[in-house]
Amino acid sequence: MKLKQIAALCALASTAAVAQAAPVWQDFSLTALYGENYKSPYAAGDEKLDQSTITAEYAAGLKYGDFFAFADRSNNDGDGNATYFEVSPRLSLGAVTGKKLEVGPIKDVLIATTWEGNSSDDSNFNNYLYGIGFSLDVPYTSYANINFYKAENDVQDDDYQMTITYAIPFKIGSEEFLADAFLDWSTAEKDHKSELNWTSQYKWNVGKHISPATKLYVGIEHSVWNNKYGTDIDQHDVSALVKYHF
Repeated sequence: MKLKQIAALCALASTAAVAQAAPVWQDFSLTALYGENYKSPYAAGDEKLDQSTITAEYAAGLKYGDFFAFADRSNNDGDGNATYFEVSPRLSLGAVTGKKLEVGPIKDVLIATTWEGNSSDDSNFNNYLYGIGFSLDVPYTSYANINFYKAENDVQDDDYQMTITYAIPFKIGSEEFLADAFLDWSTAEKDHKSELNWTSQYKWNVGKHISPATKLYVGIEHSVWNNKYGTDIDQHDVSALVKYHF
């Protein structure tokens, strides 16, 4: 492991350790996805692939920051079975210093870290990202965040990444809906192209008709992934989605 990756891993571990505490709030969910227009650099030609994915997610608000992690278990004919995960603790500088760091739409400033890992027949890697994050106050959203990272990459040249996440709850009549998304953009380097992945979900809470507290969503996930993995592959896919919050 490169010295810079060790340093990045230490930063991630330190952020997680300082931020840890009994959660102020937490959420665990499972999602099932199925789509038929996935692309893979490892597939022959430019064929479209059927892919099924099970995703486990955990999110928590902590006294000194926040925490998000997920793991995807996916299968398609190009990649076979693959497991991808991210672990993303952030440390609130406002909470640590006891000072309000609110400026305009910025609610808080955080140290942002992420560990990305993948295991498949064709690709195994661990990437470590660290940088600065901002929690934003954006009208109509339940949350909005932007992080700026330096990425210590395992199988590609190191690069820089921007990540945006947001969620917009809304109602049509008495029915509850949620539109949430992430956008990752990374810089081009000598061995890979600039990459953009905007993945959004549009969901209807059918669980409300089971009980007021049940969160069972059905809907779609829309993936716009340009230069996937820094290659010439572009993926535009719509997948069927079912998601349950425990």
